[in-house]
Amino acid sequence: MLKFTRINRLWRLPQWMNWQQSVFLPSVSEIESSVPLRVLVLLLVTVGIIAKDIAAETQSSFWAVPLSIVGASWSYYRRHNRNVSVKFGIAIGMLVALGAFFGRLLGELNDTRLVLAELLIQLQVLHSYDMPRRKDLGYSIVIGVILLGVAATLSQTLAFAPVLLVFLGVALPTLIFDYRSRLGISNFQDKKEKRKSERISAVLPSYFLLFTLILATGLGIFAILPRFPGYQMRMFPVSSNIEVKGNFTGRSIINPGYVRQGNGNGNGTGMGNGGNGEPGKVDSSYYYGFNSRMNQNLRGEMKPKVVMRVRSQIEGFWRVLAFDKYTGKGWEISRNENTQTFKRSPWSYQIFLPRRNSTGTTQEVVQTYAVVADMPNLVPAMSYPKEVYFPAPMIAVDTENSLRAPVNLVDGFTYTVVSEVPIRDRTLLGKAGTAYPASITKNYLEIPSEIADKVRDRTEEILADYNKHRVGKSDKSLDSNYEKALYLAQYLKQNYKIPESLNEFPFLTEKEDLVEAFLFKYKGGYPDHFSTTLTVMLRSIGIPARLVAGFAPGQFNPFTGMYIVRNTDAYAMTEVYFPKYGWFAFDPIPNHPLIPPSVEETQTFSVLQHFWKWVAGWLPSPISGFLNNLFEVIFTWLTKTFLWFFGLFAKGWFGIVQGLIIATAFGFSGWLTWQGWRKLCNRSALRKLPPMESLYQQMLQWSDAKGLGKHPSQTPLEFAKVSYQQHTTATAEVIDEICQAYVDWRYGGYAPNLHRLRSRLQEMKRITNNSAWLQRRS
Repeated sequence: MLKFTRINRLWRLPQWMNWQQSVFLPSVSEIESSVPLRVLVLLLVTVGIIAKDIAAETQSSFWAVPLSIVGASWSYYRRHNRNVSVKFGIAIGMLVALGAFFGRLLGELNDTRLVLAELLIQLQVLHSYDMPRRKDLGYSIVIGVILLGVAATLSQTLAFAPVLLVFLGVALPTLIFDYRSRLGISNFQDKKEKRKSERISAVLPSYFLLFTLILATGLGIFAILPRFPGYQMRMFPVSSNIEVKGNFTGRSIINPGYVRQGNGNGNGTGMGNGGNGEPGKVDSSYYYGFNSRMNQNLRGEMKPKVVMRVRSQIEGFWRVLAFDKYTGKGWEISRNENTQTFKRSPWSYQIFLPRRNSTGTTQEVVQTYAVVADMPNLVPAMSYPKEVYFPAPMIAVDTENSLRAPVNLVDGFTYTVVSEVPIRDRTLLGKAGTAYPASITKNYLEIPSEIADKVRDRTEEILADYNKHRVGKSDKSLDSNYEKALYLAQYLKQNYKIPESLNEFPFLTEKEDLVEAFLFKYKGGYPDHFSTTLTVMLRSIGIPARLVAGFAPGQFNPFTGMYIVRNTDAYAMTEVYFPKYGWFAFDPIPNHPLIPPSVEETQTFSVLQHFWKWVAGWLPSPISGFLNNLFEVIFTWLTKTFLWFFGLFAKGWFGIVQGLIIATAFGFSGWLTWQGWRKLCNRSALRKLPPMESLYQQMLQWSDAKGLGKHPSQTPLEFAKVSYQQHTTATAEVIDEICQAYVDWRYGGYAPNLHRLRSRLQEMKRITNNSAWLQRRS
C-alpha cells in the first residue's frame, strides 16, 4: 500500500505531469494547416530526390517519391494527433537506416557523397510521416536543398540544368508561403476579401520577373566567379574498389577494339584488320594508337562518341602512352618488359609514383577522370603523375612514364591523378644544351638507316633556308634545339597538307617508308603522320624525340566545369627531350595549336573567357582585337592579384595576419562605397518626389536613424502623437507640424509653406546633433 502511494505521488509531480501531457495529450502549437505549403514542400523534396537520381544515375525516386507522398498525406490528416506509435516506428526505421549507412560507408570510403545522400533520402521518407508543424516542414525544405547540392557536385552533364530550373521555380513560391506562415498570415483568406491584384493572373508577371532576375544574377555570378588551379580538398573522387585476380605485370595492353577483332588475349599488335573486318581499316570506336604497337598504314574514320569527362582547373593534353621505336610504318614500345608495378596500401586509395628527376619549375595539377565508355587499360593523365587515387590495388608504369591498369576502364570508372606539370619557359629551354644522358641517346635517336641520310639532308636544308632568309634581321636564329623543334613543327603545318581522299595518300607497300613518302612523294599525310615525320626529322639531326598519344582537352562545359572528351579527340604528337628539364610536346598537325594547352595559360576566369570567345566571333576584327587586349590586361591583373592575396596565407602567421588586415581594409572600403552609393540613390529618389513628399520622407528617415522610426501600420498623425513620448517637446513639435502639413497636402489639397518647414527641419537636426555632441563631451 505504501509503495502504491509513493508511485501515485510520483505520478502527480509537476514534471511528470508535464511529460505525460506532452506525450499523450494533443497540442495545437504551431500546427501547419496550409495545404499549398505542404504540397510545395513535397514538390521541393521530390525535385531534390530526382536531381540526385539524374546526377548519380540511381533509382531512389521510384520508391522514395511514392512513400513521401503517402507520408505527407498521412501527416496532414494526422497533424493534430501525437502519433506516438508512429514515432516509435520512425525511430526504429532511422536506426535501421543508420546501420545500413555505416555498412555502406565502410565499403565506399573513397567518396561518401552518394552514401550520405541515400541516408538523407531515407530519413526524409521516414520524417514525412510525422511533420505536423511548420518547423518540420522547414526541415524538409533544408533536406531538399541539400539533395540538390549533392546532385550538383555529382552531375557531369547538362541533364542537371532543367532540374535546377524546376527546383528554382518551385522554391520561390515555397519560400513565400513559408514566410507567410512564419508571420502568421493565413493562406486561406476569404476570396471576397482578396483584392484583384492578389489573384494568380496578377501575381504571375511578378513571379516570372523575379524568376528571371534570380536566374540572370546567378548566371552572371557563375560567369565571373574565378576558378583557381587545383582542388581545395584532398579527398578525391574514386569509384568503388576493384578486385584484381592473377599476377598483374602491366606488360599487356587490353584494347577492346582489338579484342573484338578476334584477338583473345586483348594484346593486339595494332597491325591487323579494322573493326569492320576489312583489311587496313581502323576500328570505328577505338583509337588505333592505344596499343603496344601503332600501325600508321591503317585507314578509316571513327564514329564520334563520348569516352570520358575530365574535371581539371587547367586545360591540358590527357596523355595516354608514348612510343620510342620507329618501325617504318608506325611505332612500338621496345622496352615493354621493363614495366614496373606499384601497389597501394589496403586502407587507402592513394598510390605514390616515382618523382621525376629535373630542375625545371612545375605546377601541381589535379584531374579527375570519369569514364563513360569502354576504354583500354591505359590510364590517361597529364604529364608526370606523382599520385594516383585509383580503385584497383595496383597500377603499372612503363619506361615512357605511361600508366596502365590491371583491368579495362569501363563505364562508371572514376579515378583522380595529381601531376607535376612542367612549366614551359622558352628562354630556359633554349639554353638547355645537348648534354643528353646515355639512356636518352640510346633509345630516342634511332631511325632506319635506309632513310637516315635523306631525312637529315632535307631537315638541314629547311633549317639552312630559314637562317639564310633571316640574316641581319632581329628574329631569333635557330641556334637552339628548342627553336629548331618549334620551327620544324610550324614548317610542317604550313607546307604539307592533309589529303582529302584516300587516293592522295594510298596504302604504303611493304618496302615504302612512311616518313619518306610523306616528305618526298605525297607532300603530306594524315594527322598522325605529321607527328611521326617531325619526330623522325628531329632524331635525324641529333635531337631526342618520341611519339606520344593521348586526348585533346575536349569540349569544355562551363555549366558542369568538365571537359567532354570523345574518341575522335585522340591523336599523336611529338615530345622532345631537353636536358635537366625533361620532355615537352610540339604539335605539327595543321589546325592544331603549335604548343598544346598547359599550365602556362590562365584558367582563373575560364567560363568568362569561353563566353567572350563566343561573343567576339560576332564582332568586327578591329573591335574584338581591341577588346581582347583590354580584357587580357584586366584578367591578368585580377588573376595575379587573387593568386598573390591567397598566397599570403601560405607564408606562415605573418602572411595570415597580413592577409586578414588587407581583407578587413578591403571590406571596410567596400562598406563605405556601399553607404555612399545608398546615399546617392536616396538623394536621387527624393529629388523625383513632390517637394512635400520629399520633405516628409526626409523627416521619417532622420527619425528612423535615431532608432525611433515610424511603424508601417501608423498613420502620419499617429506617428506625430507618439513622437511627444519619444523626443523632446521642441523636436516633437517640428515632427507634428510636418506630419500635419503632409496630411493637409496629401488629402486636403492645401499648399504647404515649404520654406518654413525646411527651415524648421534643418534647425531641429542642428539642435539634436549639438545636444548629442555635448552629451558625448560630458
